[in-house]
Amino acid sequence: MGERAVTTIKTLCFVIAALSSYAALIYRLFQVRRSWRDTAYRALVITLLLQCLTFTMGAFAMGSERFLGVGNLAILVMHLSAVAFCVSAQIILLHWASASEESGRRARYWLIIGFALDALLTALFFIADGPGRPAEDFNTGSGQPLILTYLLVFMVSQAVPCVTILRQCVPYARMAGKTSLGQALRMLSVAAVILFLYCLARVVNVLTAAGGLDIGGWTLAASVFSALGILTLSLALTISSWGPSATKLLEWARGYRSYRALYPLWRDLYESSPDIVLEPPGAAVSDLNYRLHRRVIEIRDGWRELRPYIDRTTGGDGPAGPKGSEESRQAFAEAAQIRQALHAKRTGTIPDDNADTGDFEDRDTDNFTAEVVWLTKVASAYRRLAKAR
Repeated sequence: MGERAVTTIKTLCFVIAALSSYAALIYRLFQVRRSWRDTAYRALVITLLLQCLTFTMGAFAMGSERFLGVGNLAILVMHLSAVAFCVSAQIILLHWASASEESGRRARYWLIIGFALDALLTALFFIADGPGRPAEDFNTGSGQPLILTYLLVFMVSQAVPCVTILRQCVPYARMAGKTSLGQALRMLSVAAVILFLYCLARVVNVLTAAGGLDIGGWTLAASVFSALGILTLSLALTISSWGPSATKLLEWARGYRSYRALYPLWRDLYESSPDIVLEPPGAAVSDLNYRLHRRVIEIRDGWRELRPYIDRTTGGDGPAGPKGSEESRQAFAEAAQIRQALHAKRTGTIPDDNADTGDFEDRDTDNFTAEVVWLTKVASAYRRLAKAR
């Protein structure tokens, strides 16, 4: 892979990380009027500001070696803000997971560590003549002890918070369950793992370069992990706001898909027994939950109307009947019986061994979600049988 291609991919990764950071920041700033007094919210905004600064400086450093007239200053600012960003992310987690007094005490501990690391990195940068060195030295270390020390200190400052965040997120995510906080903690755990892989990849890049080894295109792994990790982190830090809306949207989409999937079965039952419908059928889905409930009830009522015409000897041994799980075979058997019963009702034929006292093989349930899933399987089998014959 050519040097230009490598540079382009690295720059693109920085841009993706920066854009996701700015998007998360702007999204959170819309809530500033009602949330600014919340300490956790202020910490979150500060974290996102530092995140934006980190990757803005990274993108700037890819295009210019001087910032404010000082060589490689953009790289130093990027690294210092990255340390502050990791500390701030740790403080956010403390506010999410700990009592106020405990989180305050531990937050001060992390702030002291952050200031100490930034002071150490600044000292190493200038002692190693960072402004006068080629920018590439801060990617490879170039075998210079002070630059290697600077880079390894920076990577440790990034890796340790990833480990601590992961250790704290996993148990608290289990305690939080399926709440929006639990989702945020699980996503934060994933981000911590990806960013830890970034740290490992960066250390490998530095050590292999110091040892004179060329790993080629694998040096891009660090940039890719960084972009993916920051994208995941941006989502984790905002999911508590957009997560419930996204969940409702997904639930609506699943409901609409089920509503459409049930239509062929419902249509044939409605044509056979028009009195099962409470309201005239329509295409509007403005009140989808109500309409889905009505469709399930009407399918059940239509099935009951067919009971005298159902031949219990009819099974699902059609083209797809014997295949799949036991539940799938039962769904095909039910679908085949419905098809036979509809035909029998049209011709006025009542089987000797009918199902006048049965009802969907006793699969009635008080769980509406399970009911929809089951009827959707029956409707799918019914549609497949119709296409096969």
